[in-house]
Amino acid sequence: MYDHILFPTDGSDGADAVFAHVLDIATRHGATVHILNVADTTRDSVTRIGGGVVDALAREGERIVDETADRATARSVSTVTDVRQGGVSETIAAYAEEYDIDLVTMSTQGRTGFTQLVLGSVTERVIRQSTVPVLALHPDEGSLRYPYRTVLLPTDGSACAEAALDRAVTTANTLDATLHLLSVVDTSGLSVHSDDQRDTLTAQASRTVESAAETAGAAGVDSVVETTEESDSVPEAVAAYTRTRDVDLVVMGTRGRSNLSQRILGSTTEQTVRTVPVPVLTVSGSGSDDTSP
Repeated sequence: MYDHILFPTDGSDGADAVFAHVLDIATRHGATVHILNVADTTRDSVTRIGGGVVDALAREGERIVDETADRATARSVSTVTDVRQGGVSETIAAYAEEYDIDLVTMSTQGRTGFTQLVLGSVTERVIRQSTVPVLALHPDEGSLRYPYRTVLLPTDGSACAEAALDRAVTTANTLDATLHLLSVVDTSGLSVHSDDQRDTLTAQASRTVESAAETAGAAGVDSVVETTEESDSVPEAVAAYTRTRDVDLVVMGTRGRSNLSQRILGSTTEQTVRTVPVPVLTVSGSGSDDTSP
């Protein structure tokens, strides 16, 4: 499933904490890990000061990728290392396309240069920009286990959710995992008197899950669990489901539709990445219901 895995690292504790999980994936699939450090030369402070600072960032980047590669070598995982200059998220997305990367793996916590960052900057920008699947890993959620035994696909029936379904099915088949299919009826915009609309949306969600289950079964997934829920917050519903069902991995599309109107799913996906306590694999998708630029 994976031949080339990209691991962008800034040498932070967050990146170091999730690298063992990346190596678990690479070992299972016999993949080469591309270890990339990006010296952010787009920051005003770097641009103004010039060459000396840029050189220092590059030297620090070389140290980071070399030390990270040593950890991979100790696990008998082959590596490619690189240090590049430019905007961090843009460089990561471009590298993934240039080298036909199968999977980008990123910590949700890290640093840019000397500044601590939170999710909402680099990782989220990569998720938005990358055409390659991105695996977002939380370094503060205890031990990460691989291979995944339980995979969750939240689906709204959109074209991009179908792209995520394809990846979830492949993952479940490859790892012999149970696939959970969840459609959440978003009640946040419903009037207390809109019973007919609620019934319509619930029926639609049920059909969405049933259709996804048929696709998974036809593809050979042995164990499929179908669930429809109501909630005024889709990300919170997904997070609660992962905790109560012992989910190892969530797979989501990066664009989709809401129950009541067309919209970019990015906000829902990003909130889910922030909220769930397990790895989230985001898959880029588009379709007729995609209203983003």
